[in-house]
Parts: sequence; structure tokens; C-alpha cells
Amino acid sequence: MAKIQLSVRVEESEMKLLIKYAKKTGRTKTDIVREFIRSLKSLES
Repeated sequence: MAKIQLSVRVEESEMKLLIKYAKKTGRTKTDIVREFIRSLKSLES
């Protein structure tokens, strides 16, 4: 599957939260965002 680059603007506090979570879990920010997007599949009807 082709990969597409996504650019998102977030508040500084949101970015700090994402960075903190990434460090705590040992995962990349990209991995965390991808997981969240995949979780949206449960909303498909």
C-alpha cells in the first residue's frame, strides 16, 4: 500500500502530550497516530 504524508497542526500542549506518551510507551509518534486512525474503523457502519 502506498504511503501518503500527512501534516497536522496541533497546539503545543497536544504535541507535548504526544511526545510524553511516545517516550513512556517506547513508540514513535507516527505509530501512535496510525493506531488512533486505525481505531476509527470501529466507527464504520
